[in-house]
Amino acid sequence: MQIAYLKSADGVDVNATLAELAARLIDQGLQVVGTTQTNTARTDTHKCDMDVRVLPDGEIIRISQNLGPNSRGCQLDPDALEQAVAATLTRLEKADLLIINKFGKHEADGRGFREVIAAALELNIPVLVGTNGLNLQAFLEFTDHSASELPADLDQLTAWANTLRRAA
Repeated sequence: MQIAYLKSADGVDVNATLAELAARLIDQGLQVVGTTQTNTARTDTHKCDMDVRVLPDGEIIRISQNLGPNSRGCQLDPDALEQAVAATLTRLEKADLLIINKFGKHEADGRGFREVIAAALELNIPVLVGTNGLNLQAFLEFTDHSASELPADLDQLTAWANTLRRAA
């Protein structure tokens, strides 16, 4: 089982790193499936718009919902997230690598991309996931503590992915 993760930390933009990595690997001919995320600041609230790009073809799905300027709750649109999950699942069998932008609260609660990650591992497809401190323990438990933390360094991540390709 080959599963690794990048952890959000001060100065580390996991979303940008995963997006750059996916673009680089696709340019190298690797069949990368999954999602990368872009957050766009809003002027009317402290929240941002969250969009995921479904790899490799670039379908964009807005996974956030505007709950108004004074909202405090989670702005994730669960239906849109499940649309991204379904779109990723249909591409999985052709994958050399699965990249998932975030193992978040939905995944920690047993939903979201968990099914896709599990299916990839069953197919022996390497997986790279972004996560944060809030959901890291749930992610590690989900992987039975077999996931490896990787540095958010584009060159090292590219070398990791290329090593997996050679091993296959």
